[in-house]
Amino acid sequence: MINALMRLAVRLFLLLAITASVAVDASAQDGGKAYDTTRIVSVGGDVTEILYELGMGDSIVAVDTTSVFPKPGVSQKKSVGYMRALSSEGVLATGPTLILATDTAGPPEVVAALKASSVPFVTIDAPDTPDGVREKVELVAKITGKADAGAALANRIGAEFEAAAQTRARITKPVRALFLLSVQSGRALAGGRHTAADAMLALAGAENVITAFDGYKPLSGEAALELAPEAIVVMKAAPGHRATEAAGPIATEIAAIQGLAATPAVKAGRIIEFDGSLMLQFGPRAPAAARELMKIFYPETASVPEAK
Repeated sequence: MINALMRLAVRLFLLLAITASVAVDASAQDGGKAYDTTRIVSVGGDVTEILYELGMGDSIVAVDTTSVFPKPGVSQKKSVGYMRALSSEGVLATGPTLILATDTAGPPEVVAALKASSVPFVTIDAPDTPDGVREKVELVAKITGKADAGAALANRIGAEFEAAAQTRARITKPVRALFLLSVQSGRALAGGRHTAADAMLALAGAENVITAFDGYKPLSGEAALELAPEAIVVMKAAPGHRATEAAGPIATEIAAIQGLAATPAVKAGRIIEFDGSLMLQFGPRAPAAARELMKIFYPETASVPEAK
């Protein structure tokens, strides 16, 4: 009887040892703290793209609705809804071992509840700048134990931003641009200072005509006419399209707003529909977004090859 109990104890010890070993292998260290990365909920398209770039796509069990790239990978994941309207029950129901979220995730009470749960909640926060994108990459890489892959990705992104900067340096007269987050029922919501849109316009060598306010606020047609934008960038109307100029329904909405319709941009047909995940998320594709916008703003300048 004693021998049988001893054999059972040994088997239990070995089972626990194996389990602990698996848990350690599936975790990553962040400053001495271990994270189990086997089941990740990713909130924020930039965070999701970084995880995929680091080879962590298979570890993602759920994403938010701003996570639209890469396809078809993200389309096969469970959804936890819009990143600013999360539900703690909905997120935890996916059985995560780790939650990685952009700093804009909300509402605040839900984020607080998730942080108070037994599942680690890590906020990925960095400015909308080239350095900020690299910071995001390095932080996610550190948390997931992908330091080498993270360093390589950060270096690649840095080189791509530098190439975009070289092209931008050739621009002699910046385009005066206006970014509209939405245009609906005769109302336009414009991107002011200290927004991702403002930062991306600058990276593309354009000048944001909105300097009077921060964030995204309504803009009247009369105010838009006074600002006299030479180009208007809007969120792309339908998924799956590349950036285009003077596209249908949105152009019609803009033309219906008195004042806005009389701006130089509308008169010249310079209404640019652009992928929102490229324009606003500042993930690994941010340098590509800057280059693509530059090609539209300055087709002759941006088409000149870089000196080697």
